[in-house]
Amino acid sequence: MSSEKNALPLQGLKVLELGHIVAGPTASLILADLGADVVKVERPDGGDQIRQMPGGASGFYFFNRNKRSLAIDLKAAEGKAAFLALVKSADICLDNYSPGAIERLGLGYEQLAAVNPRLLYLSVKGFLPGPYEHRPSLDELAQMMGGLAFMTGPSGRPLRAGASIIDMGAATYGVIGILAALHIRNATGRGQKITSGLFETSVFWVGQWMARAVATGQPSFPMAEIGQSVRMGWGVFHLFPTAEGEQVFIGITSNAHWERFCRVFERGEWATDPRLDSNEKRVAAQEWMLPLIREMTAAFHSEALQARLEKASVPYAPVRRPDQLLDDPHLIKTGQLMDVPMAENRVGRLPKLPFQSSDYDFSMRRPPPKLGEHTREVLTEAGLPDADIDALLQIGVAAGSKT
Repeated sequence: MSSEKNALPLQGLKVLELGHIVAGPTASLILADLGADVVKVERPDGGDQIRQMPGGASGFYFFNRNKRSLAIDLKAAEGKAAFLALVKSADICLDNYSPGAIERLGLGYEQLAAVNPRLLYLSVKGFLPGPYEHRPSLDELAQMMGGLAFMTGPSGRPLRAGASIIDMGAATYGVIGILAALHIRNATGRGQKITSGLFETSVFWVGQWMARAVATGQPSFPMAEIGQSVRMGWGVFHLFPTAEGEQVFIGITSNAHWERFCRVFERGEWATDPRLDSNEKRVAAQEWMLPLIREMTAAFHSEALQARLEKASVPYAPVRRPDQLLDDPHLIKTGQLMDVPMAENRVGRLPKLPFQSSDYDFSMRRPPPKLGEHTREVLTEAGLPDADIDALLQIGVAAGSKT
C-alpha cells in the first residue's frame, strides 16, 4: 500500500470480482475507486446479466467503472485453471452468487485459500450462515423479511425503498470487513473469509425500532402510521406545499430555529405566542399550527421559499427526483459527480463515493469495460503464454480480442 501523497490508499491490491448485478459489483466498485486493480470475471456468453437489463443497461455503467473485464468460462477445466493462476497473486476475491454456486465450481474459499493462503474472500449472500443460508434472496426480499419495507410503507402496504439500498449496504459492510481483515493480514500474513448478509443488513437498519419495541413493550408501527411528530419528537418536521405544487421539508429542531423562522417570515405573532414557545407546546399545537404554516408556504414559489429558509438558517430540503440531481449546483461545485462514458456516446454525470479525503481524490481511471476487453491483458499478467491464451479464445472458454 502506497504512502505517497495523492496515491489512492488501495493502490497495488489485486481484486477478482465474481459478481453480478448490484451487490458484488458495488463491493468491487468501492475497492476500485479506492485504487485497487479490479478484474471483473464474467461469462463469455454475455457477461454480467446487468449488461442486458432494461434501462439501457444503465446500472452497468454506474457499478463498473475503474475495472477490467476478463471473460472466461469457469465451468470449463481450462477456464478454472486459468482463474486459479490469477488467484495465486490476488489479494481479494469476492462473489455474490446464489448459495453454493461458487462451491459447486470447486472455487469456494477453502479451495482458493489452498492456492493462496493470504487471500481475503468476501461473500455477499442473502443470509449469514445459519438456518436460512440455503435460501436465495434479493434486495426486495431482505427489505420485506428484515422489517424495513414494513416501516417504510403505509399500514398494510409494505414498500421497498426506491433504491437497491440493502444490496449496496451489505456490500459496503462487507468491504468494511475486508479492510479489517487486510489490517489483520498485515500483522499475521493470513487471509480469511468475510460473509455479509442482505437480511442481516436490513435487520441492522431497523435496530432502532427493535430497541423501541423492547423499551416500550409495544409492537412496531409503520412510520406513516406513527406520525411525524411522534416518531421524531418535533413540532415542525413535515413536508409543506409551494405555490407551483412542489414540496419542501422543514424541520424546526430548536427554539432558536423557531425564532428565526418566525422573524424571516414576518410572523411575529407566532414568535410571541406563549402556546408555541417550546417544542413540547408546538407538538401539542400541531392540529391548528401546521395548517397555518402550510397556508403561508403555499403562497411562495419553491425557490423563494427556500431562499427565506436559507436566510433563517433552519433545516430544510426540497423534494427532488434523481434526474434533477444531475444538475445540482452543490454536487457540481464540489466535484462529486464524475463523467462516465456510456452507450451510444452518452456521458453520465454519476456520483462518486460519498466521502472525501484531504490526501487523495477519486477519479475515473478506466471507463466501464466492454465484455472481455482485458482478457488477453489479464491472462498475460498471470503468466499464461500467448499460445495458451489463443487456445482458450479459439475454443470459446475465453472471450476477447484475438490480438
